[in-house]
Amino acid sequence: MCHLSPGPSDIHWYNAVIPAANIRRWKLFSQYEQGMFKIMKTGAVVCVAVSVQATFRGTSASLCWGVMEGLLTRCTALPALATCSHQLLQYAPQRFHHCAPRRGKRLVLSRMFQPQKLREDQVLSLEGRSGDLTCKSQRLMLQVGLIHPASPGCYHLLPYTVRAMEKLVRVIDQEMQIIGGQKVNMPSLSPAELWRATNRWDSMGRELLRLRDRHGKEYCLGPTHEEAITALIASQKTLSYKQLPFLLYQVTRKFRDEPRPRFGLLRGREFYMKDMYTFDSSPEAAQLTYSLVCDAYSSLFNRLGLRCVKVQADVGSIGGTMSHEFQLPVDIGEDRLVLCPSCHFSANVETLDSSRTNCPACQGPLTETKGIEVGHTFYLGTKYSSIFNAQFINVHGKPSLAEMGCYGLGVTRILAAAIEVLSTEDCIRWPSLLAPYQVCLIPPKKGSKEEAAVELAGHLYDHITEAVPQLQGEVLLDDRTHLTIGNRLKDANKFGYPFVIIAAKRALEDPAHFEVWCQNTGEVVFLTREGVLELLSRVQVV
Repeated sequence: MCHLSPGPSDIHWYNAVIPAANIRRWKLFSQYEQGMFKIMKTGAVVCVAVSVQATFRGTSASLCWGVMEGLLTRCTALPALATCSHQLLQYAPQRFHHCAPRRGKRLVLSRMFQPQKLREDQVLSLEGRSGDLTCKSQRLMLQVGLIHPASPGCYHLLPYTVRAMEKLVRVIDQEMQIIGGQKVNMPSLSPAELWRATNRWDSMGRELLRLRDRHGKEYCLGPTHEEAITALIASQKTLSYKQLPFLLYQVTRKFRDEPRPRFGLLRGREFYMKDMYTFDSSPEAAQLTYSLVCDAYSSLFNRLGLRCVKVQADVGSIGGTMSHEFQLPVDIGEDRLVLCPSCHFSANVETLDSSRTNCPACQGPLTETKGIEVGHTFYLGTKYSSIFNAQFINVHGKPSLAEMGCYGLGVTRILAAAIEVLSTEDCIRWPSLLAPYQVCLIPPKKGSKEEAAVELAGHLYDHITEAVPQLQGEVLLDDRTHLTIGNRLKDANKFGYPFVIIAAKRALEDPAHFEVWCQNTGEVVFLTREGVLELLSRVQVV
């Protein structure tokens, strides 16, 4: 291979060894004369180096690599070179970076796919029935372009929402894996025979989305996976008590044929859920696992800054002998809850006698509120393991049925419920860990007196991403400089970025001062570049 001296910082070089005898057949000399190729003859082969100038903006290194691979493909395809193709195979193209990697591109708002600023009448027509748009989170998520209706109860999740949901899943993963959870992924299509075995094919009624394949075999789109996971465990014939407990969970799409989907992501036909299934060697061990998962749920909601209440609940169609819901108190909630301020007893009213007015634990008065169910836990015992014969070998060398639990978290529902609880009527507010972007930078308007601060805003962006590593990919530059700072600040406020930084008149001072809006606290401060970096260094991300 030939040795190439370092080129300019905006050039990438790609080298490959090519047979010299047929180099003219490539008709490369016109490009060579233009400086695109460097060719050096060394004996029987020719070294070709391809350079791509940075003046071709938007050209990626992977595209340059494709150019080189294309040249080799072209070479081996020439009939005259067929005899030497084996020689070519000995020399794979090699990539050389003769300079430091270029600074990452800035994330700019104008490039974001975000169908926003829907008028109220447009939102209503998209949802079909104006009376259904009574939920704050649904209205805000539609207006700013976080979601877009696809069909009744189904939504396109747009880039900001996907980023927030990915962050939520990372927090969930952290909490589940702290307690020993192992992540799996089960098919959404579930065979009818599994559901018939537990009698839920009939008992679930019309909420179960059913279909047949071309062979007439029946399936459902799983709203939950008790049958599937228990059948999986039952297929493992050599499980030992020493391997238990198993805490297996997934985060997948779920389906439910809601008779009347409403409230956006709070009650839809297709949604994301975290569902965990546990297998223990004894009822006592299963109770400990149950408490462990409930504590992990409480930790999760505390990290998100959501005041959830754990309430006694009905087992419903899932079954089992014990159940609790994690409820987020809010006026639009569809569940009625009773709470005792004296002894902290709490329950879904479904579990109490309708005539009861006092607390069953301390006889004190009960207060009633509404809530959104964001999590649900069940102690199943052997309800499913006995049907599918999910066994393990116990300490005495005998087969025993596994004691089970199942635990759900509504992932998309948590997002919508958090927005419902934390937001104002006009502006979205996120749990700090879940904000799609942590920082929005607003430079001055083009042609304004402060236009010279545009460059300072760009420099500040670079300083933040370099000095605060956890914020790489978390800073957005609002480059719509045809709009006033006020208009862009209004948009930033509506989107709910935790920090909005404005480069305006005081950015031209010496030293420069930037206006920093801390959205979650309502505080506005003027900070130097060093002050901004110090403030943002304390931001936590996942």
